[in-house]
Amino acid sequence: MQTPINHKKSKLVIFALLGSCEVKMVKLTMIARVTDGLPLAEGLDDGRDIQDSEFYKQQVKALFKNLSRGQNEPSRMSVETGPYVFHYIIEGRVCYLTMCDRAYPKKLAFQYLEDLKNEFERVNGTQIETAARPYAFIKFDTFIQKTKKLYQDTRTQRNIAKLNDELYEVHQIMTRNVQEVLGVGEKLDQVSQMSSRLTSESRIYADKARDLNRQALIRKWAPVAIVLGLVFLLFWVIKLR
Repeated sequence: MQTPINHKKSKLVIFALLGSCEVKMVKLTMIARVTDGLPLAEGLDDGRDIQDSEFYKQQVKALFKNLSRGQNEPSRMSVETGPYVFHYIIEGRVCYLTMCDRAYPKKLAFQYLEDLKNEFERVNGTQIETAARPYAFIKFDTFIQKTKKLYQDTRTQRNIAKLNDELYEVHQIMTRNVQEVLGVGEKLDQVSQMSSRLTSESRIYADKARDLNRQALIRKWAPVAIVLGLVFLLFWVIKLR
């Protein structure tokens, strides 16, 4: 007589094994308009901990370019590239993409993207079609960072529950290789030719990020500087008397 399988115990063993590995989730997060490939938002600190981060960003740009040409790609797909996987969803003519370690659960990656999609549509939905410049929604990075932290650790009760959620399945989502997706005309050696244009866009993006950080610092410390200035002025007036 066969011993019945304890499914609950099996899941616990799987999660224990998963938790024993240090798996960093998000390497890149990018959002773009599908109609013309215009980048709308990006995780500001993404790519700092990986080699050749610019190379992978170029691959993402090439994927967006393919989609803007009207390539008949699925609305949800995983694309393998080196030690990583691009996962993306397309909704409302917007593509939400993240690059993760291959070991990171596919189910969590797509639920992360769903969270980004829902919030991005809620906050910026009416402005997506009229956006005319790259990274018009750079402030969305705040939500990206907050959401990324929630999905970083696969061992949390919240993420284990999401992995067990049978209502959200990803088995039907196709997985392909990046070279296959980009096609013969967009081989990886040709992708590097986009670097000059991407460098220009990156400078614009970096300038905007610095401006936002400068504004945040001013808002944070300006009241303190004003108070200190008033105290110093009062002390100086009293000393003159």
